[in-house]
Amino acid sequence: MVLALLTDLRCPRGHVTGHDETRRVWATAHRLPSILLSPAHAPARKTMPRLTKSKRLSVPHTSALEEELEEETTALEASQTDDTLPRKRVRWEGSVDTPEEEEDQQVEEESSLSGTAEKVCLAATCQSGRVACAYYDPVKCTVLVFDDSPEDHHLDLTKALLEKAGPDVVLTSSKADDNFIEVLRNHVDGSRGTFQVRPHKDFIPLKGRDRLLSLRLLSQLPVYQNDQDTTSELGSISEPRNAYDFMRRRRETGGDPMLQKWNASVRLANFASVENSPLCLGSIGALLDYLARARAVSDLEDEGINGLEIRSIEPLLLTDTMQINMDALFSLQIFEDENHASIHSDKTKEGLSLFGILNNTKTTLGRALMREWFLRPSMSLEVINARHDAVECFLRPENITTRNAMQGHLNGTKNVPRILGAIRTGKAKVSDWQALVKFAFHALLLRDALSELKHAGSVMIVRKLIKALDVSNFRQLGSAVNEIIDWEESTNTGRVCVRPRIDEELDNLKHIYNGIDSVLSKVAVQVSATILPDYTPSLNVVYFPQLGFLICVPMKEEWKTDAGITVPDGWSFQVIIMPRLRLACTGSTTLISSLLSSSHVYFKSQEMHDMDVHIGDLHPAIVDREIEIVQALQEKILVYDEIIGHACDVCAELDCLVSFALAARSYDYRRPYMSTENIIDIKQGRHPMQEFAVPTFVPNDTYIVGGAGIGVTFPDDETETESQEEPHNVKNSVMVCTGANACGKSVYLKQVALIQYMAQSAILGVVDKIFTRVQTRESVSRVQSAFMIDLNQVSLALRNSTARSLLILDEFGKGTLPTDGAGLFCGMLKHLLERGSSCPKTIATTHFHDIFHNNLFSPCRVPVTFVHMQVMFSLNQGPGALESREPSAFIEYEDDGSQTRMGPDDKIVYLYKVVNGYSLHSHAITCAELSGVPKRVTSRAQYVNELLARHEVCQLLDEDMRDEERRELADAEEICRKFLAWDPTLPRGGERPTPIRDELAVMLDRDT
Repeated sequence: MVLALLTDLRCPRGHVTGHDETRRVWATAHRLPSILLSPAHAPARKTMPRLTKSKRLSVPHTSALEEELEEETTALEASQTDDTLPRKRVRWEGSVDTPEEEEDQQVEEESSLSGTAEKVCLAATCQSGRVACAYYDPVKCTVLVFDDSPEDHHLDLTKALLEKAGPDVVLTSSKADDNFIEVLRNHVDGSRGTFQVRPHKDFIPLKGRDRLLSLRLLSQLPVYQNDQDTTSELGSISEPRNAYDFMRRRRETGGDPMLQKWNASVRLANFASVENSPLCLGSIGALLDYLARARAVSDLEDEGINGLEIRSIEPLLLTDTMQINMDALFSLQIFEDENHASIHSDKTKEGLSLFGILNNTKTTLGRALMREWFLRPSMSLEVINARHDAVECFLRPENITTRNAMQGHLNGTKNVPRILGAIRTGKAKVSDWQALVKFAFHALLLRDALSELKHAGSVMIVRKLIKALDVSNFRQLGSAVNEIIDWEESTNTGRVCVRPRIDEELDNLKHIYNGIDSVLSKVAVQVSATILPDYTPSLNVVYFPQLGFLICVPMKEEWKTDAGITVPDGWSFQVIIMPRLRLACTGSTTLISSLLSSSHVYFKSQEMHDMDVHIGDLHPAIVDREIEIVQALQEKILVYDEIIGHACDVCAELDCLVSFALAARSYDYRRPYMSTENIIDIKQGRHPMQEFAVPTFVPNDTYIVGGAGIGVTFPDDETETESQEEPHNVKNSVMVCTGANACGKSVYLKQVALIQYMAQSAILGVVDKIFTRVQTRESVSRVQSAFMIDLNQVSLALRNSTARSLLILDEFGKGTLPTDGAGLFCGMLKHLLERGSSCPKTIATTHFHDIFHNNLFSPCRVPVTFVHMQVMFSLNQGPGALESREPSAFIEYEDDGSQTRMGPDDKIVYLYKVVNGYSLHSHAITCAELSGVPKRVTSRAQYVNELLARHEVCQLLDEDMRDEERRELADAEEICRKFLAWDPTLPRGGERPTPIRDELAVMLDRDT
């Protein structure tokens, strides 16, 4: 509530808050010394530093300082008798600004600049159908970013972003789409905010990345106490002795700029995944640049972007939309682009991916809408259940025929919004008009097919289609186009032609144009009678558009000489038609030999001029009249623009739902039960892509409850017992899966995430975010190592996950020392569990088996569900039951305390079945043998592994010794054993006991 009040307390433009008035009164009462107001130090605007929370001006109250200020004030007033008088400012137009107007203008500027820090500033851009934005929240001092995402022609995503942010200042690029700029302008006009179209150079991604890396939040690591002490000690040392000493001290105190930039580039992925979003990076850069300039003007401090108070960078989440970043999309194989087979083509196609197997759409809009659904899955239970109802209706046996007919009608429609855009701009072709008529035709057939669907009264998409596909409107639309356009003539001429009996004037022009051949023949006979027979053997009268009527005479040989063409009396030479143009190059001179290839010469006579006047230029007149008629048709069609656009959107949604129904029928998918509880309960779950790559797929169950961390109990926990067959009875938020290498752990993790993503065959609660640490995408353009990239992914998940989130962590901690990796893995899980009711649903795999020893990570101490992938061992003689072997054999522990041992020569069979308990061995050597590693390598690895298990690593040092060294070592061992068995304290018999030196010589086999 307090934050809401702080957000609403914004000053309207043109007014001044009491805080600003107080600041100006203080500035008037206490004149600063003249050195601060000199031209070298004066700011661009006459404003005083603003008192903000981040940095306030402290006013000393000592009497000495007050007397000094009073003396300086008196001196300034005495020396500025003439300068302090009010002056008039004359403009070029001749108008005069009075001192009162100048003061009002200054007050308005100060108030607008002073309120910039409290306003929500948003920078957004949209290019080529993709939108991105970033805005600054002044209350939390947080920058929220929205990655590059596809945008539809309605700009619904842009409107949702504006409603979510509620900006007071909106910035956009000058190269943004016109429709996008218009939406931003309308929103700002409605909210009485500020709208600026910035130059495109402010939105360059490279500049945006550099500005982002300049933030103190990223570039400066947290300073510990010992670092502060070191800094204070360095400050007490005397002046630097040389330039090298100065640079060293600057790096130690202020930090190395290159190191800071490297730290920032590494830590950037901890807050937001924007490296692959150029539009988002450009928006962030423009936003930071605007905030830095606004702070420099209002606070008189030009520290640049490094001086901004930004405490965090967070992703912008839309309401009822799941957040899934590019790493998760790549790891779960939602999209998979395959390059073209030809190296000369840069086109790509969809490979084996979730989008590829579910996409059976027939329209361009349907394909784009499905991709949008995949990028931004819905979190609304109403929307999800409505889609499930539609898919269930289309899967009914009695609706199969109708569904196929509906898909056939959808296949006959084209990209109608693009066609309407072409019609709106007057660039529509004949094919566009034909596609529009086909859409109206198939829309009517689709409307008739809806009445044949059974049990479809409660299906939302059916009701939307019945409302959108109005029969009368589409019948009028199709009839209007079909009655005016002559399809046959339009196809032959390559332009839009009008049918007969539509316009009387056009019919008359076409009648004259079509009967002009007989007229030209009669005129040619009359003209030939007026010339000499030896002038030309033949003569024609022809008509050319734009040129009019001409007399055509064949080219004579004597006309190709220097004498030229002979023109009869009363005629005028017009043009020579050249079938082809030949260029002859001689040295540096280029000759155009056109007369040699000319075939006809064209003239105009008085008769031709008379025909131009009386008959006119027929073809342009016909084309102009048809353009006018088609323009009237366009205006008539554009009346149905909104109706057609809405119908296209609904048809695209129908296309997606029919595609889902076909996929569900083909791959035997089941409808899930969507619950309001924070739960994932999967029965016989399958990986949608992996089952295509293997002959037999083994389904598995999963049970996870969100918000079940340490200290959280459920009322029915006492009645539940753990079972070997059903590893999903315990209500825990964290599941740890162990097992042998290549046993299917990664597939199981991805399977759970994909089932939640697809919402199929389970009891599922709504998930707001999906984070993964499965695959590492390395690149030479990234400064991080593979291990750093893994840490960035986990850091991003820990910062942004909630109790409704799902975390998939595959072998986190690998890539470093086993002890460090195990510590990171345990620390991360403990951090998640300590969140209590905010613990996200987490599934992790690991090969750090040491964490299960000495009750470090025991199921009895932490609320974690432990499962492993079941395997079966077989002897060399054939398959057999599990047997106990020597203690040196490797052991697998189950949750009931039983032990499963594997001998060195046993074979392993992967069952791919998830059962309760945890495994203490990865069977990496056996996996290596199955992968084709030579037997000598695996045998050696087996031997070394046994020595490590018995703590006899020293035997490896004896392998490279010679025989002589072995004998010497055996003798030394025997001497040591004798020495250890000798007890010098025992009493010696005889009168003269043997000296100790002699006894030692006997043991060493040496003479005394």
